[in-house]
Amino acid sequence: MNDMLFFNVDNGYIEGVVRGYRAGLLTNQTYQNLSQCETLDDLKLQLSATDYGNFLANEPSPISTSTIADKATEKLVAEFRYLRGQAVEPLAKFFDYITYGYMIDNVILLITGTLHERDTHELLDRCHPLGWFDTMPALCVATTVEELYNSVLVETPLAPYFKHCLSAADLDEMNIELIRNSLYKAYLEDFARYCDGLGGITAESMSEILGFEADRRSISITLNSFGTELSKEDRQRLYPSLGRLYPEGDFLLARADDLEGVKLACEGVTEYKGFFEQGLGGTGANQKTLDDYFFEREAHLNKLTFLQQFHYGFIWAWLKLKEQEIRNIVWIAECIAQQQKDRINNYIAVF
Repeated sequence: MNDMLFFNVDNGYIEGVVRGYRAGLLTNQTYQNLSQCETLDDLKLQLSATDYGNFLANEPSPISTSTIADKATEKLVAEFRYLRGQAVEPLAKFFDYITYGYMIDNVILLITGTLHERDTHELLDRCHPLGWFDTMPALCVATTVEELYNSVLVETPLAPYFKHCLSAADLDEMNIELIRNSLYKAYLEDFARYCDGLGGITAESMSEILGFEADRRSISITLNSFGTELSKEDRQRLYPSLGRLYPEGDFLLARADDLEGVKLACEGVTEYKGFFEQGLGGTGANQKTLDDYFFEREAHLNKLTFLQQFHYGFIWAWLKLKEQEIRNIVWIAECIAQQQKDRINNYIAVF
């Protein structure tokens, strides 16, 4: 009850703005209009009538799909940073936790570049802006993996995840995906503990969302490990200790040797079971991958988050729905550019 009484004192403005952003998400009718476009300039014109407005106004024709993706992401990042600038604790810390996932991807990109003796300054342009932190340029000073590891421990918010999960000796090319998954495991578990500490509706809504993220990673890790040298014991250590599959489903996943084993592990969760029962693959408009089912489920959970008030989960939900919208726009743009109109409707409609 106290959450409801005082929530709007510090957070009411941000929630109002985000719900306004959510109202501007593209509808199914808008997607259908975009799908009818013959050229990317037509797509640009259609988008100008939405909340995207004139975000492509200064881009010369012919426009590219990468430009559309970059400019849409820039707009999303600007909105996120504006909201972060309005937040006070503990919502400000919640915003920071959201960015940690992007920071992990950026640091992994820099580690990979260092392993391949690439100029890390060039890699900075490829880093996701939501994962940018003030001391990131300092990581570019490192010329060896050991120096980079020490810099991460000192200069980044990810230091606790690296310190407790990895050593400098682990940072080689063979282990790069293991590093990423180990960091994500620590991150999701830490984020879940933080949300539980907030209590109330935030803990309730984020528990389901982060649990789904954990389950998705566990299933993906299992499928990607088939045919590799990763042992079942090492595989299980990469599974986050949360989600609807934890612990019984994760126990079965760790022992799976093929797709049938993964299906068996997911039997206890109706939604995941349905992914496999509906079938993977297909052709044309019916072509669906496991990732497509995951994206649909993620969008569904994020939409449900907006049905409740007085919680922080709406920030995560809006960001992820917006990212899905950008993926949809880029998919439609690619199909138009490559004249693959038979597959243009294979996007994940959000509303």
